[in-house]
Amino acid sequence: MLNTIAATGMALSLLLSPAIPQAPTPPPDKITVDVVTVNGSGCPAGTAAVAVASDNTAFTVTYSDYLAKVGPDAGPTDYRKNCQLALRIHYPQGFTYAINQADYRGFASLASGATGLERANYYFQGMSATARSSHPFNGPFQDDWQATDRADSSSLVFAPCGEDRLLNVNTELRVSAGSSSGSNTSFMSMDSTDGSIHTTYHFSWKQCP
Repeated sequence: MLNTIAATGMALSLLLSPAIPQAPTPPPDKITVDVVTVNGSGCPAGTAAVAVASDNTAFTVTYSDYLAKVGPDAGPTDYRKNCQLALRIHYPQGFTYAINQADYRGFASLASGATGLERANYYFQGMSATARSSHPFNGPFQDDWQATDRADSSSLVFAPCGEDRLLNVNTELRVSAGSSSGSNTSFMSMDSTDGSIHTTYHFSWKQCP
């Protein structure tokens, strides 16, 4: 079941689960994430980096060239940017995981009458995709933005125990000029040159039977 809440540039929504015993803490051993494939106009080769939290509770994706825009200097396809990541997550045997929350952050400069949109979903290889969450932003807006997708415990989707399944992560940014002046440039970004702005995916861990 998808939960969505929005407030001042923030939104909440997400990922169904089989009954598996709850693990009280994340696995103690080191978790690693490999980027297997990268596709999309929002993440050209070499512009997406992944890091795992030291306590194994989450991992982050940092983009360095993810910006959608409209305006006099924008190209015909710049209004939409997307990124599709296929990730292989290495974790100890006897555990499995789900994504219980995803936090998306960026910056937007939207003229009055313009709109921006962030969309996302994620799913395990060979399994049904989760519902795509959408978070709109209306101009005038010039500030950092945040959107959060969240799942309650009864609707988590866990990786099948004992199977190697890629985690597919899809994101998209769109900007529309709407009723704004054609001389205005509006943009929405989800990138960072210093690593301070990133997307965070939070794990729920369980032990396999």
